[in-house]
Amino acid sequence: MSETLRFSESGIAPDIVDQIAKIFHVSAKEITDIRIMKKGMTNRSFCFSVGGTRYIMRVPGEGTEYLINRSQEAQVYRIIADKGLCDNIVYFNSVNGYKITKYLEGVRTCNPDSISDLKRCMEKLRDFHNMKLFVSHEFDLFGQIDFYESLRMGRKSMYKDYPQIKQKVLSLKGYICKHITSYCLSHIDAVPDNFLFYMDSGVEKLQLTDWEYAGMQDPHVDIAMFCIYSSYDRSQVERLIDIYFEGNCSSCTRIKIYCYISVCGLLWSNWCEYKRSLGVEFGEYSLRQYDYARKYFEIAEEMGAVNESG
Repeated sequence: MSETLRFSESGIAPDIVDQIAKIFHVSAKEITDIRIMKKGMTNRSFCFSVGGTRYIMRVPGEGTEYLINRSQEAQVYRIIADKGLCDNIVYFNSVNGYKITKYLEGVRTCNPDSISDLKRCMEKLRDFHNMKLFVSHEFDLFGQIDFYESLRMGRKSMYKDYPQIKQKVLSLKGYICKHITSYCLSHIDAVPDNFLFYMDSGVEKLQLTDWEYAGMQDPHVDIAMFCIYSSYDRSQVERLIDIYFEGNCSSCTRIKIYCYISVCGLLWSNWCEYKRSLGVEFGEYSLRQYDYARKYFEIAEEMGAVNESG
């Protein structure tokens, strides 16, 4: 639970307070009800009030300047504005990544074990994908694997078999490329915590938040990302695929999603290793991502993805 804090206790840097005051054209004393919120994997957030209205401010976390291109994120927010996908931005700084949005009342995140939640979230995700939105940048899965790896500055992976696992994962690229049928703006971080249910005039509505990784990609990557963040086993993966495709997923697309689970597992494993070098530990989450890379390569290989791509 968040805790109400005074500026002297909040740990919020004075320059951030000054920036809020300038944005809203108020004095620091008029910024009240500051509450530190749950720390995310990439950012920190806190809420505050100005003139009786509550807001949330996002402050990027450790090493984020190397992970996120804020000018690209700004483009995404311009493209999705007023499309009912997320809250409109009150303030966004494309240099330092500071972002302010209005506070949503009665918020809860998606329960990845609730069928009713999953149906609503996959419908929202499907509707977004069907908009076929375009931005000028892509999220290159294989390029990002190499990029996150490069941030280790030559330090070896904590996993002894990393070179072998990476080579196996890379062997899935051929199958993936052969079976991409759509390429559009994708969320990339479409995980349960980023689907927000909130109350509006007594009605529970749904939106997607945290678009900082979004870019052009096969939209089916978003399904894989949801699965690995949720720690789904294979039966749960199958269930989510069936919900998204409303029971009409082809076998080659299903196999492609297995491939994406393997690729995305390796990607986030490298991401976690970089954050670990900065003193930020993700423990079991990091280990699970590497395990997804390993296990779902084996599943994809068993189903013929490697032979076909070769």
